[in-house]
Amino acid sequence: MAGTKVSRRDRIKRGIRKRLSGSSERPRLSVYRSNKGIYAQVIDDQAGVTLVSASSLAKDFSASGTKVEQSKAVGKLLAEKALAAGISKVVFDRNGYLYHGRVKSLAEGAREAGLDF
Repeated sequence: MAGTKVSRRDRIKRGIRKRLSGSSERPRLSVYRSNKGIYAQVIDDQAGVTLVSASSLAKDFSASGTKVEQSKAVGKLLAEKALAAGISKVVFDRNGYLYHGRVKSLAEGAREAGLDF
């Protein structure tokens, strides 16, 4: 038995992270969603640094609507920040979440704003 939702997500997450790793040429776009907000960051795993981040709860973020609409706006904001930092190609890390709803919306927003997955 898989146990709780959290332990199931952790198990899936470990499997994803075995295969995915962010480099300086192609950093990892990691997504985290809570009940209140959604967070995304672009990470260089080799250097161990976060290059760019965006969140629906950040002070510089102002979008209303449903959580799915906010997620799309966070994706666009993250892509704009990444492109400004000279990052155009990323590896998408859904962090154990299903590619559906808010996670999918964030990815689509980032793609629309010019990030290449």
